[in-house]
Amino acid sequence: MRKVMTCYAVAVALLLLGLLIATAGGWGVLAITFAGPSNATLRNCLAGGFAIASLAALVALGFGRWRGLALVAYVILFAGLLAWWWRIEPSNQRNWQTDVAVLPYATIEGDLVTMHNIRNFDYRSETDYTPAWYDKTFDLRKLHGVDLITSYWMGPAIAHVFLSFDFGDDDHLAISIETRKEKDEAYSTLKGFFRQYELFYVVADERDVIRLRTNYRRSPAEEVYLYPLHAPIEHGRQLFLEYIQRINTLKDHPAFYNSLTTNCTTGMWLHSRVNPQHLSFDWRIIASGYVPQLLYRHGLINSAGLPFAEVRRQAHINARAQAADDAVDFSRLIRTDNPAQPVEPAAQPAEDPGTRSE
Repeated sequence: MRKVMTCYAVAVALLLLGLLIATAGGWGVLAITFAGPSNATLRNCLAGGFAIASLAALVALGFGRWRGLALVAYVILFAGLLAWWWRIEPSNQRNWQTDVAVLPYATIEGDLVTMHNIRNFDYRSETDYTPAWYDKTFDLRKLHGVDLITSYWMGPAIAHVFLSFDFGDDDHLAISIETRKEKDEAYSTLKGFFRQYELFYVVADERDVIRLRTNYRRSPAEEVYLYPLHAPIEHGRQLFLEYIQRINTLKDHPAFYNSLTTNCTTGMWLHSRVNPQHLSFDWRIIASGYVPQLLYRHGLINSAGLPFAEVRRQAHINARAQAADDAVDFSRLIRTDNPAQPVEPAAQPAEDPGTRSE
């Protein structure tokens, strides 16, 4: 019986080792493929060589005579790969696409925050535009609201999520966590796992960052929703300053975007931890399309006691944004006919939508 149990334990251990080698091999091949030498032939040879080494280590698990030596060799090889991987550094000095070419930053004097390089492009299509940036000073004492914007283009589970800070008098500043792409570089979720994009905070006029999505993106089209958030305004100020601190840090210390760990929703969640009683991590932070349901469930969306389906219907702004187009009061017009207003104290959700995707 003991011999049987020993054999069983060895089999399980070998199976786990095999899964570990296969996972490491797959990751290594993709890492070399996406981040390896610029010479395609050399890059492909290195990726193929690592794949062969991983397969050889897997085969060696079945031969006791070679198992130990093969594992030691593979660990050394993988350690070398990791050493190379951690030496890949982000940079602010690349041939950037125009929409992410200029880094925003802020200067702070007491309650006054001067935001430099606010993007405000004049679009004729998604790819045809007149670039423009401006500077503006915002008074933290005038901040009286924060809005959540979600944009969907591939079903209910995935959305791009960002915030807009309301300083009154139709004065809104949107901040969107995105990838910083080089010229002729397209976005790929898979590449986003392998240090292929720098992290970029788009600081923009709403006529830019919202109108781009509602009025000009067609392949695929995007459906955009705007939800006024409910929280103490001091939390909004702390959150805004946390964003500003990260934006200023990236100006001198670039960082990589990651499709799973450093993206629009995880970044927003990490920034929210500056405030007490922030939300615990939830699977809907990864399935970003369900972030509005998560916030509604915790009473953080101004719902006026309405069920989530109705709140979501009222939050849809595509038609209003298309009608407003380049109007100077674009921010006011996209909020017209949206009856969900701040209430004190926070209304309790009329229903718990759970995982629904209304």
